Parts: sequence; structure tokens; C-alpha cells
Amino acid sequence: MSAHDQLLVVIDPVARRNDGESVRIAKDVLCGGSEAKICLPEGPEEFARALARRGSRRPVVVGDDRTLLRAVALLHRDRWLGDGALAMVPVGPSVALAHALGVPRGAVAAARAVLDGVVQRLDLLVDESDGVVLGDLAIPAAAGPAGAPAMNGSTGGASVWDTCRSLVRTLVRPAPHTSAVRTHRLRVEADGVLLTDLDRLVEAVTVRAGGGRAEVTVRHGAHTDPVMARALTVTVSGADFRYRADALVTGPVRTRTWTLRPGAWGLTLPSTAAAAGGG
Repeated sequence: MSAHDQLLVVIDPVARRNDGESVRIAKDVLCGGSEAKICLPEGPEEFARALARRGSRRPVVVGDDRTLLRAVALLHRDRWLGDGALAMVPVGPSVALAHALGVPRGAVAAARAVLDGVVQRLDLLVDESDGVVLGDLAIPAAAGPAGAPAMNGSTGGASVWDTCRSLVRTLVRPAPHTSAVRTHRLRVEADGVLLTDLDRLVEAVTVRAGGGRAEVTVRHGAHTDPVMARALTVTVSGADFRYRADALVTGPVRTRTWTLRPGAWGLTLPSTAAAAGGG
């Protein structure tokens, strides 16, 4: 049996709890078509140890987008991504990133792609702290994602009291509907070329890897055309800002530089998807 047929299948505990049936199906298909070693880590540390001890086996992760991001980040820090390839069976409610990258929907189709697919080399955005971005990077207008807790140091009692007072004010005088757009003062550079500086308000910055370059878009407002560029390095600096990288929100930070690494990692995809992606 070739090394290609020897798999290390690491199954995220959240996937096992949320959709045990899909996990069971994936295990049956993978074990039926390969020599698979199954690992059932109970937390991030065990997950990392399982990948570190993969030996010559091909790593396969079963879980959601966060599982994929965790695996790519660990393998990147291990400096293995350049030579090896990762495979995935998406299980969980948040798998939009995996599907966008070409991983099939459904446990059976995804597991068969692991066994019969081909490796496509994909671009990777890496920041100066070794953080990785697989899909989209965005600095949104809002201070944080909807529903995220405010990180302002308020105590629990004060927060409840403020909520009660706000509710009373709303009942007495309903708050007017507003559509105000939050803005930032940011300096954005692409390969050393200044796209915008601190003297202009910025509504949003987006960065996406594709075609061997990072596609950078800076939006100043609805009445001005966006500033766009393609570059290998992107630096954003200014007042404290948060950014969303794939499914994760990071910050606040004062400055961050992302460097595009073309073809830096491999993902096993169905042969038709790999051909369509030109990889």
C-alpha cells in the first residue's frame, strides 16, 4: 500500500458531538478505501499533538472551517505545508470556507475526494506573527462582528444595569433608526505603494488571495470609486482596529502586514474542481 493510501484522520470533538452520523459515514468510507489511523482528540492540545505525530501519513481533518484553519496554521508553523497536502471532510454548521475552496458537500462525496482526488496548490496570506488567511480578510466598518461581546472592561453588574436603563429609555422614547456607517482612519500600503493615508476616512478594506497576488480593495464611501491594487505584501496601520480573517476576528492591533505566498499549501480536491481552479 502506497504512502498516499496511509491516512491520519483527525476528527474534531465538536464534529463528533454535533453530527456523529456524518462522522461515522466519513470514517467508514475512509477506512474502507485506505489504511487509516483514526485520532479522536479532546481539545486543541491533543489536536496539535496528533498532527505533529503524523509521520508519513497524509493528514485528513474532519470538522468545520475552524478545524481547517487550525490544521493549516499548525502545519504552516511546522513548515510542512510546502511539501505536503491536507485533506478535509467538512462536518458542522460553519463550512462555507471549505466549500468555497472546492471541498465537496456531504460526508460521502468529501471522503471519496480524499481517496480519489488530486492536490491543488493554493495561495496563502501570512502575517508577521505567523497567522494564516485562507480566504477573505476584511477590516469592517463595525468595531467587531455582530453579536460579539464588547471588550471594554465593563463588569457584569454594570452591564446589566446599563441594559435596564437603555430598555427604560427605549420604552419611554423609541430610539430613532440610524444607518450611520462606521469609519476608520487607516494607512494602507500595497507593495510599498500608498493606497490611502490617515487623512482620509475608510469604510472598509478587503484583501483576497488569488492568481498569485493579493487583491486589495479600499472603500472610502458610496460616492467614491474604490481604490484597488494587486500586490504581494499589504500593510495596514492606524488607530486600533480589528480585522476578520476567514471565520476569526483578531485585534485590536495598531499595524499588521500580510504577505502572499503563492501555492504555499496543498488541498486534496476532486479532480474536476482542481481542473476548474487551474491548480
